[in-house]
Amino acid sequence: MRLSHLKQITDYLQKFKKIVAAYRVDDNLIKLVFDKNEELYFDMRKSNSKIFKTKKPLTRSKVYNAPFDVMLAKRFNRSEIEKVELVSGDKILRFTTALASAYKKERTLLQFEFTGKHTNVIILDENEVVLEALRHVDIYSSFREVKVGQKLLPLPKPNFIPKEYPLEDVEAFLYKTYEEEFGKRLDSLKKQKITMLQKKLEKLTKRYNKLENEKELLEEAKKAEHYGNLVLSNLHLIKPYTKTLTLKEYNGEDIVIELDKLYAQPKEIADAFFKKSKKLKQRAKNLHIEKESLASKIKHLENFIEAVRNAEDIAKIQMLFPKQQKSRQKKEHDSIETFFIEGYKVQLGKNEKGNIELLESAKARDIWLHLKDRPSTHVIIKTDKQNVPQNILESAARLCVEFTTSQKDRFLVDYTPRREVKIQEGANVLYNKYKTVEVDTRKTGEEKE
Repeated sequence: MRLSHLKQITDYLQKFKKIVAAYRVDDNLIKLVFDKNEELYFDMRKSNSKIFKTKKPLTRSKVYNAPFDVMLAKRFNRSEIEKVELVSGDKILRFTTALASAYKKERTLLQFEFTGKHTNVIILDENEVVLEALRHVDIYSSFREVKVGQKLLPLPKPNFIPKEYPLEDVEAFLYKTYEEEFGKRLDSLKKQKITMLQKKLEKLTKRYNKLENEKELLEEAKKAEHYGNLVLSNLHLIKPYTKTLTLKEYNGEDIVIELDKLYAQPKEIADAFFKKSKKLKQRAKNLHIEKESLASKIKHLENFIEAVRNAEDIAKIQMLFPKQQKSRQKKEHDSIETFFIEGYKVQLGKNEKGNIELLESAKARDIWLHLKDRPSTHVIIKTDKQNVPQNILESAARLCVEFTTSQKDRFLVDYTPRREVKIQEGANVLYNKYKTVEVDTRKTGEEKE
């Protein structure tokens, strides 16, 4: 970030009087909510730090509870801004804030340092002693230690005169920063994830297309059973370890049968044909189950790809592709998809089998969601007995729609505690006490405003 731009953003920040909320949206992304409900994001990646605004708020894929995050909320939520300044004429933006208590004002400094490889967010008391930091730095890594309880040393003043890059409209610049930088990152991430999902889709489609025909399987089974009966009728004519059989059909015609292996006893040949016939019949009987399973998985992946394609921010992509966590717990059913929305575990059924599994494993106070008056995937929000915020319900409802249909329309999604859902047969249910949330997939982001 250019120093000239940071100076102008500092002037822009003078209009705010309060910090309503402060928290991390991503590992290196801090969100500050100011008075008048205005939001700014501070991207503190070492390689490319910046400040930006968005027209649609970015969502958190998880809730951060590290000591830094606890201190950030404790010291700056509902705090008054006393001063916004650049420190030592460098790329260090500092907020001086105060919280009013019964005894005295507690002042705290929130320092954003846009200084290349030393980029950091540091929380200081009014004596410039470190209370917490996004990145702790020891004395072996830098001449300037960033350690809780230690006074923060100042950075040396820049020994050059920076060029000026005047901005016509600071707010427009902040929006453009997001659109240019994060738009590219989002497009790249979408392309990467869609390519991965399409490879899975291609494999499943090939498997589906290679499935046998039920009629042909039954004809093969009938043929194998017939050969078995012919062998039994001609046991006295068959020699051990023969590779080719020449037998008499019931109408007197000769029939030549090539065997796939050698058998010591002629009866073993008949048993092999009967076993093959039974296996083919069973295969034909269960073929529709595999077909339905593969078809549902293909549909699920098609909806998944569409959900990625329609994602409006990086946090949504991260939510759709949660990091794999090592766990000793039993691996979850292959027919269930799991996501995390701001720390809440959300599961949905990929097919009827997954829907049944969800219904059977959900606890009484978990929240169940389903499209109103039409077939859909079942969604469960794991609650651990706590109340679920409205934004989590809305995000889970959107997943319910996205993984049911790619149609763009206005949808209603019912939700209720799992204890209110009565299983009838399979994944068919009845429920009475419920609330409804609306999901509109026709418009996104900026178009809604």
